[in-house]
Amino acid sequence: MIYAAASSRRSRSIPTRALAAAVVLALTVILAACTPTAAPSPSVAQRTLSVGATLEPASMDPWHNTAASIPQVLLYNVYETLVKVDSSGNIKPLLAQAWEVSPDRTTYTFHLNPAAKFASGAPVDAAAVVANINRLKADAKITETLRAQLTVVASAEATGTDQVQVKLTRPSVMWLYDMSSTLGMMLDPAATGDLATTSAGSGPYTVKAHNQGQSVVLANNTKYWGNPARFDEVTFRYFTDPSAMNAAMLGGDLDVISNLQAPDALPQFADTTQFTTISGTTNGEVVLGLNHQNKALAKLQVRQALTMAIDRKALMDTVWNGQGTLIGSMAVPTDPWYEDLTATNAYDPEKAKALLKEAGASSLSLRLRVPVVPYAVKSAQFVASQLRDVGVKVTIEELDFTRWLDEVFTKGDYDMTIVAHVEARDLGKFANPKYYWRYNSPKFAELYTAADEATSDEQATELMKQAVKYLADDAAAIWLFALPNLVITKATITGVAQNATTLSFDLTTITSR
Repeated sequence: MIYAAASSRRSRSIPTRALAAAVVLALTVILAACTPTAAPSPSVAQRTLSVGATLEPASMDPWHNTAASIPQVLLYNVYETLVKVDSSGNIKPLLAQAWEVSPDRTTYTFHLNPAAKFASGAPVDAAAVVANINRLKADAKITETLRAQLTVVASAEATGTDQVQVKLTRPSVMWLYDMSSTLGMMLDPAATGDLATTSAGSGPYTVKAHNQGQSVVLANNTKYWGNPARFDEVTFRYFTDPSAMNAAMLGGDLDVISNLQAPDALPQFADTTQFTTISGTTNGEVVLGLNHQNKALAKLQVRQALTMAIDRKALMDTVWNGQGTLIGSMAVPTDPWYEDLTATNAYDPEKAKALLKEAGASSLSLRLRVPVVPYAVKSAQFVASQLRDVGVKVTIEELDFTRWLDEVFTKGDYDMTIVAHVEARDLGKFANPKYYWRYNSPKFAELYTAADEATSDEQATELMKQAVKYLADDAAAIWLFALPNLVITKATITGVAQNATTLSFDLTTITSR
């Protein structure tokens, strides 16, 4: 419009044809300025997810390091398994579309999904699965847990391009569950990198970076064979201070707290317009582990006394704000063989004193060495106080988790310790005398093996109940409580599983709206 007024003033001196050209040119400029499509198209915003977690992985190699924080990040997200456990504890297909078990339960035939590929583009075929099983069987440096799980495997054979047959030396109820976890994580056989820092799986994500002391970053595997990843990048951020993690969530710097480490902070996230609180169960038995190589702790009376000296309900109320489940042995409510055994060696400090006197251990001194994680540190303080009341002197030592793994878990340098055992259906660890408890009970090993070799699920459940009860009666450890699954998310985040039935923080079901 301004142009029209200016043109009228100059019309007498400009030829008609020139004026028309000028008008066209001016209109073109104006239209170009007013048309949105003339501006450069903005790039699509990156979809990101930030997850708060507690224990940072020391390595990205789950086969040579026992830390549960490794499969928390990698299992199902980066490395896939033949079968997968869902949030209800049921085994579901993953790399294997289907499988059959022979009548004697010693031969498993897996039918692989022919579409499955590693991030490199190589197929996850029968040859790759066989190579993975043979790789672990030949590796003398894998973790003690994996070595024990592999003893039942006799052979693995490719019976077709996408068909694998695994033969066991005996029936094993637990073996298929083991294959849904670290034991079954499939590595690209062509991988040549350092597994401590790189990844070579078939999952929807790859490891992009491990920023020591801060975070692990996963990137979208753009060549993923299944349903595409919902995020371009996922960052697991690690916090040693639960208050700092809560503050980061309240400040909008986190999308998810993977497991709330200060349950008394739940009211801070009560606003449902901003946050969602997910409350479920875990496999995490918080165990006050006893070193059975200690002469005093090798005595049943002493172990019973220590158990009776601790008011475990008061401990859970004090340490974990009453959140969790009291358990009396190595089983949690989602296990088929779970029974409430909390009445076994129940709280009775006077009887505890009498048992210690009978055992000649009235002036017992013990080292309680714990990793620096909130539940362990708080529980240690409560335990030390209660044991002091029955005449037991306890010296607490707090260790960073890497040091705890080396000195306590590997070298057995401790009297007592506290840690959550988060693997599913893991009571079989008490059948391994080399495990860090150094518990050596032929009777328990016999009960557990009989249960594992059962020829029906019903028989296995009944025999497992007997094995679980034996551990409680023998006070093989002191079971404090089972950790709850307390997850906090932004209100825009959906799909987080209610129950933590595996070691994985499974990203494949999570989305943002």
